[in-house]
Amino acid sequence: MARCCIGAFVAALLFTACLNTVSGKEAWDYVDVRDGAHMFWWLYYANSSSAGFQDLPLVMWLQGGPGGSSCGFGNFAEIGPLDTDLQPRETTWVKAASVLFVDNPVGTGYSYTDSYDALTKDVAMIASDMMVLLQHFFSKKNEFQSIPFYIFSESYGGKMAAAISLELTKAIQKGSIKCNFAGVALGDSWISPIDSVLTWGPYLYSTSLLDDFGLGEVMRAAKDVQKAIEQEQYDTATQLWSVTENVVEQNTNGVNFYNILTQNSDMLKSSTENEDYLSALKRRHVRPLHGRSLDELMNGPIREKLGIIPKNVTWGGQSEQVFSSMSGDFMKPVIDIVDELLAAGVNVTVYNGQLDLIVDTMGQELWVKKLKWDGLQKFNQMKWTALEDPQSTGQTGAFYKTYKNFTFYWILKAGHMIPSDQGPMALRMLKMVTLQE
Repeated sequence: MARCCIGAFVAALLFTACLNTVSGKEAWDYVDVRDGAHMFWWLYYANSSSAGFQDLPLVMWLQGGPGGSSCGFGNFAEIGPLDTDLQPRETTWVKAASVLFVDNPVGTGYSYTDSYDALTKDVAMIASDMMVLLQHFFSKKNEFQSIPFYIFSESYGGKMAAAISLELTKAIQKGSIKCNFAGVALGDSWISPIDSVLTWGPYLYSTSLLDDFGLGEVMRAAKDVQKAIEQEQYDTATQLWSVTENVVEQNTNGVNFYNILTQNSDMLKSSTENEDYLSALKRRHVRPLHGRSLDELMNGPIREKLGIIPKNVTWGGQSEQVFSSMSGDFMKPVIDIVDELLAAGVNVTVYNGQLDLIVDTMGQELWVKKLKWDGLQKFNQMKWTALEDPQSTGQTGAFYKTYKNFTFYWILKAGHMIPSDQGPMALRMLKMVTLQE
């Protein structure tokens, strides 16, 4: 017990020391988005040596899962000013923008609900909750009402971001939210789940991670998922999606779904034949976002720093329930929402990591080709442009292509968590999307 207290004290001292070296302005709060549903947000004002926050954009970051914490994983593992060791991050997005992290949907991270019934069931409910939060935020922080506001996302966060962006566009038109919405960026996003699942086999085969036998097994499992989706049996599709992941693991000796070049030795060790699909999903897609060190950080010195987290709330304590509550919505596509955004003139960016499996680039390209957007034909005819890797002079770090209000970035040498794998390239992309380059 004494050792634990000493450890927490040392961590708190370390955190305070790091804050003195990263001296940006911050704010955080809870918003009651519904009865029994409490959402947490955390804002870092832009901390740039060349411009004030008033002259830089505001970016909201949405994590995946659903159940992954933006205030935890996105903040400390990807783009916030400090990393999980509480050391300053050289590629923090706070250098180029004010960054708003939101633990979304309710039940994620520090956000919580008073009962299971108050958890969200679909992206429409998630978007409705976010409108309440954004209305509160832009009213409380009215200095951001005229600043260009972008939504950046990752994984399932992209599916949420699309729905949220559409509702925000409507709310701005109605005058219920005052903000300068400038665009949405969908990173390795779960926009069309079946297009991802159907390309797992070909992608792994083309990278020598499946043989002919394995390719056949994976494709048969993927076709079962497709059949369930076509019959609109979405809960069943989610279960079969998990089964397909099992087949992938067994035929690749436990490939890492988030980066195919990084072996995930825990995958096969913790998998059992009798494992139910929700346990498997937790193992693959919730646990990686709530590692032990991050869990200790968020429930220790960060909790103490924030000072407003209720005693009965544990960071990440409801994450599994969040995923379970959303299982019937999980495999539904939202390509039509992206089409609505493009038709409404919203700036839409898609960006994807070359080494991602769970949302592989092949699958992203497939759903993009299904868009009904009137600029698609011209976009498809265009040649992409190479971008130099900021870390390696003369080396290509990405490709991109843009036409009218749609842009696609292919990020090389990156998996699912692009800012973690290729921080300098992700930061450059942020600046390009927000018109700083």
